[in-house]
Amino acid sequence: MEKHGDARLELTCPCCGARLSIDRELGKVIAHEAPPRVVHAPDFDRASQLLEKQKARREALFTQSAEDEKVKSKVLERKFEEALKKTKDEPITRPDRDFDLD
Repeated sequence: MEKHGDARLELTCPCCGARLSIDRELGKVIAHEAPPRVVHAPDFDRASQLLEKQKARREALFTQSAEDEKVKSKVLERKFEEALKKTKDEPITRPDRDFDLD
């Protein structure tokens, strides 16, 4: 990577692969070559698999939501019955008004 007898260093960036020319005396980058672009072809098989997974997840969430809505009225009815049982045993009292507290 290093050229002997020249006043500059040529290095390759380990992260991105760009080529850098560095002046030895100044310690500064004097030239930069962008890394070669690698064009990846889209992976349609993987994309279709991801779409199928998302579709299955949406369907499962919708089915669960529909089941919850079916049971919702029964749950509310049972909650009402429990609250009614609790209040049935309590004596009926007149609620205090702010006026009565004075």
